[in-house]
Amino acid sequence: MDQTRIQSDAEDFVRRAKENRIQIEDAIAPEFAGIQIFDFPLIGYSLSGDPLYTKCLKPEVVGAHFILPSQWLSSAQTVISFFLPFTKAVRQSNVGGVWPSSLWLHGRIEGQKFLFLFAEHMASLLRTWGYETVIPTMEKTFREVVNGDVQSDFTSNWSERHVAYISGLGTFGLSKGLITEKGMAGRFISIITDAVFEPTKRHYTELYEYCTKCGICIRNCPVDAISFEHGKAHLPCAQYQSQCREKFSPRYGCGKCQVGVPCEFQNPSR
Repeated sequence: MDQTRIQSDAEDFVRRAKENRIQIEDAIAPEFAGIQIFDFPLIGYSLSGDPLYTKCLKPEVVGAHFILPSQWLSSAQTVISFFLPFTKAVRQSNVGGVWPSSLWLHGRIEGQKFLFLFAEHMASLLRTWGYETVIPTMEKTFREVVNGDVQSDFTSNWSERHVAYISGLGTFGLSKGLITEKGMAGRFISIITDAVFEPTKRHYTELYEYCTKCGICIRNCPVDAISFEHGKAHLPCAQYQSQCREKFSPRYGCGKCQVGVPCEFQNPSR
C-alpha cells in the first residue's frame, strides 16, 4: 500500500475540514472563531503482530485488559497511528497560569470531536480501497469491563500512546506523554486495518529515550503531580481535571506539562 497517499489525504483533510477550526457557535469568545486547532499529522505504521503489542498485556505496561489488534479485527495486518499536533496558537495560549486557556479547552473538546471525524475519514478511505478497518477508541468495547474488572480512569483497553510508541512515532516523557518529532502537545488516534503497509522503523530502543529529564514539566504542573522519582501520579492529575471540568463545564483539560517545555513541539533529544 502507498503511504504517500495516506499522508497526502490526511493533510488535505486537516487543511480543508471546517471542523478543524473553532466554529462561531462553539467559540468561548468571538475572537476564537476561525482559529485552527491542529497542524498536519505524523503517521506511524506497525505490524498487528508486533511482539510489543503482546507486551502491553503485562501489568507494568498496560495490563491484561489490553485488547490486541487481532482481537479488534480478526483479519488485522497493520495498525496506523496518527499524531495531530496542536497549532502554535493553541499551544502558546496555554503557557503559564494555573488554569487551562480557552483555546486549550477548545483543543481538548472540539479537537477530540475533529479527531474522530479525521479517523472516520481515513478509515473510509481505506474501505473505498476494499480494506476492513476498526477504530478502537470509537468501538463500544473501548474501556468497558474486561475479564470482570472495571477499568479505572487511568488505563484503557487500547492505549493510543503505547500504540504510537510501537508504531515508531516517539517515546514517553516524564509526564507520561509521548514525545514525537513534532513534540507532545497534541492528540493521538489509531486505525487497525487488513491492508498491508511497511512498518515504520523505530529510531529508539528505550522507553524514555527522547526525554531529556529537564524537569520543566514538574515545575509547570499546577498540582505537583510529576516528579523525577515517580513520573506522573495519576490520581492528583485526575482530581485536578475534575476541578477543571467543574470550573469550565462542559469543557475540561490542563496540558500544562505539554507546553512551555522543550518537548512541546519538537524532539528535544535531537
